[in-house]
Amino acid sequence: MKSWVYSACLISACLNGSAALADTPDNGADDAGIWTLNWENDIISGDDDNYTNGIRISWFSSETGVPHWLEDTANYLPFFSAKGEKRYGFDIGQSMFTPRNISIDPPDPKDRPYAGWTYASVGLAADTGNRLDRLQLQLGIVGPASLADGTQDFVHDLIDSPDPQGWDHQLKNEPGIVLTYQRKWRHLFEFSPFGFAFDASPHIGGAVGNVFTHAAAGTTFRFGYDLPADYGPSPIQPALPGSDFFEPHDLLGWYLFAGFEGRAVARNLFLDGNTFTDSPSVDKEHWVGDLHFGVAATWGDYRLAYTHILRTREFKTQEQSDSYGSITLSVRF
Repeated sequence: MKSWVYSACLISACLNGSAALADTPDNGADDAGIWTLNWENDIISGDDDNYTNGIRISWFSSETGVPHWLEDTANYLPFFSAKGEKRYGFDIGQSMFTPRNISIDPPDPKDRPYAGWTYASVGLAADTGNRLDRLQLQLGIVGPASLADGTQDFVHDLIDSPDPQGWDHQLKNEPGIVLTYQRKWRHLFEFSPFGFAFDASPHIGGAVGNVFTHAAAGTTFRFGYDLPADYGPSPIQPALPGSDFFEPHDLLGWYLFAGFEGRAVARNLFLDGNTFTDSPSVDKEHWVGDLHFGVAATWGDYRLAYTHILRTREFKTQEQSDSYGSITLSVRF
């Protein structure tokens, strides 16, 4: 591991100061769009419970590809900086949740209910270089219409894993809506010894909707090369915020990161149960904390990151804290 880090540092130092790889017009705006694929699973922890799988595909526009009417609208938003470069994006995804013991039918009523969440989102971001504002609207469906049960059955058959037995007792169909806002600062405590860079990036945010309602705050620490390229990888929400877009300045960049977030939770449909009808539910914890750590690397127009997430107990009868891994691949085009 040490030799790998040393080699990466040496290569980055040699390339440091080279011409920017990003295609930028005369006004300095980035004209590359970005595709991102997220896959999250708890397989790395050896469990198959709680938040057990998530997949998301997103597209973010270039800074030069934002329609004038959308940029003007963003400039009128009180929490967006008029000086920030704007991007907009779309994503689709699916998340699934299961109890600790998936081999029994009916499931344990004191454990997390089976639930699936399939959604599409539209988002807007403003980046000033040291501050990122993100606004996102998610629309989707919870329940059998999310098709999460079929997805898990297919994957378990593919990898010859035991089939979950309790999906007939999952949450009922319910349309979902979530409006999320996040602000993240960057370079507030940056220094650069021996060619390295370090930054601490605090953030605040919150979500409102029938699926998630919470307020959040936390900080991310990074150490490596070419930190201004992005705000860190962006796991599937709710989690520490990052950026789906990145703008590399050197051929090779890399950094190690760690961070934490605390959330005050008023609503979590996957624990509280359906909004308008009777369904399985458990008593949630109103205070939930995440600890993230991992590594990210950029090579030209590609960024690959791994994030490991440790999450405190989300409901009162949960036997232990949760953990899962997140792999993020982003490509500029």
